Amino acid sequence: MESYVPKKSLGQNFLINSGVLHKILSSAEISKDDVILEVGPGKGTLTEELAKKAGRVIVVEKDRRLIDFLKEKFIDYKNVEIIEGDVLMLDISNFNFHISSYKVVANIPYYITSHFLRMMLEDWPRLSLAVLMVQKEVAQRMMAKPPEMNPVRSKTPGASAGHARRAGRTSSGMNLLALSVQYYADVEKVMDVSRGSFRPMPKVESAVIRLNPKSEARNPKEAEMLFGIAKKCFAGKRKQLITTLPAAIEKSGEETRALLIKLNVDPMARPETLRLEDWLNLLKELQ
Repeated sequence: MESYVPKKSLGQNFLINSGVLHKILSSAEISKDDVILEVGPGKGTLTEELAKKAGRVIVVEKDRRLIDFLKEKFIDYKNVEIIEGDVLMLDISNFNFHISSYKVVANIPYYITSHFLRMMLEDWPRLSLAVLMVQKEVAQRMMAKPPEMNPVRSKTPGASAGHARRAGRTSSGMNLLALSVQYYADVEKVMDVSRGSFRPMPKVESAVIRLNPKSEARNPKEAEMLFGIAKKCFAGKRKQLITTLPAAIEKSGEETRALLIKLNVDPMARPETLRLEDWLNLLKELQ
C-alpha cells in the first residue's frame, strides 16, 4: 500500500498518531462481548486493535482500492467483517447487532458528519456508545450550552427581557446541531487532535468525542416534532422566541407568550439561550 494515494473526494486522512489511537480504544471501553461498527478504517491500523479486544468488528469502507487490502490483511481474523459500501446507504439493521453491546468507532469523512450523526442517532438500532473523530469546530458546536447569562426564568417577563437580550450578545449558545445530538446522547470531548496526527495532513484541527446515549429511549414522533419546531426557531436565531415560535407551533402571539411564561421561559429570549430541558417542557405542553 506504499503507492496508495488518498482520495480528497472521499475525505481520506489516515491517523498515524499511536497515542491518539490508544486513547480512542480506551475511551470505547471495549470488551469481548462488544460488537463494533468501524467506519472509515483506512489501512486498518485501528481495526487491528479493535479486533484484539472486541467479539465482533464490522468494518465499512467505501474505497474499492482499500477493500482488497483490508480483506487480505484480516484474512485470518474470524471476528472481522469487511463491507464495501457507503455507510450512508447501508441498511444497518441487516447486521443483527446486539442492542446491549453495539458500539460505533469512526473516523468519518468530515463532509458527511451531520448526515452520519443523524442516521446513527435517529435511524440505526440503539447503540450503547460511540467514539468519533470529528472536525474540532463541529465538536465544539455539538457540545454547546446556553450562555452563562441565560435569561432569568421568571414569571414576570418584563424583569428578564433585558437579561435575555444581553445573553444573546455574550455567547453563541445552543445551536440546532447541539440540540439534535444532546437530545439523544451526552457529549464529551476526549481530546483535541492536531493536524500533524494525520497523513495527508488535513486543513482543519480535529477532536475525538464520545457519545453516551440517554438511558431512556426517544420517541420518533416527539423527535420529529421537536426538530421541526427548533429548526424554524433557529432559522431566525437572532430573533426572539415571541417572534419565531408562534408560527412554528401554530399558535397566536398571545397564546405563545402565555405558554412561555407558564414554562418559566422569557418570551424575549432567543433560541440559543434555551436548555434542552426547556424544549422538552415545551413539547409536553403541546402534546
